[in-house]
Amino acid sequence: YIAMSLDGYIADARGGVDWLTGDGSEPEHEGSYPAFYHSIDTVIMGHTTYRQITCELSPGHWVYGDKKCYVITHQSLPAAEEAVFAASDPAALLTRLKGEAGRDIWICGGASVAGQLMKSRLINEYCISVIPTLLGSGIPLFGGSDVMQRLQLCEVRRYNGIVDLVYRPVDVRGED
Repeated sequence: YIAMSLDGYIADARGGVDWLTGDGSEPEHEGSYPAFYHSIDTVIMGHTTYRQITCELSPGHWVYGDKKCYVITHQSLPAAEEAVFAASDPAALLTRLKGEAGRDIWICGGASVAGQLMKSRLINEYCISVIPTLLGSGIPLFGGSDVMQRLQLCEVRRYNGIVDLVYRPVDVRGED
């Protein structure tokens, strides 16, 4: 589950995400995020996303307190109550977590982490909210991948100018 601008960016050139809003046509509509959030019990993110959450978006309050959280990083960081810092390969971590009991796992931000998992064909579903904004430049969602993967469109939702596209890979590894 991730949001991107209409031209394919997950953050602006400064890494900002203050543009992640609809067009105001249905301001009372809460969108698909609440139902999605209740379907997961584990969150995986990169260090940049973790830092953005803890320093900019929600300083002083960990927004994923009811979830198991893993931060992929090669930096040596002090232990944190809210997350497990993992220097492991994201594919190895996700493979291990998929083998454990639990609900769905969210790859929360981090084009690098998502790209590595795409390349390993470990993402079972892509839920992409397309925001009605053209950024012109920034951090691309699918930048730099040299792996082709066929997807099947499973669902389309529309609210407040935002379009949610739900795709499933045709050939995911690691599935039963």
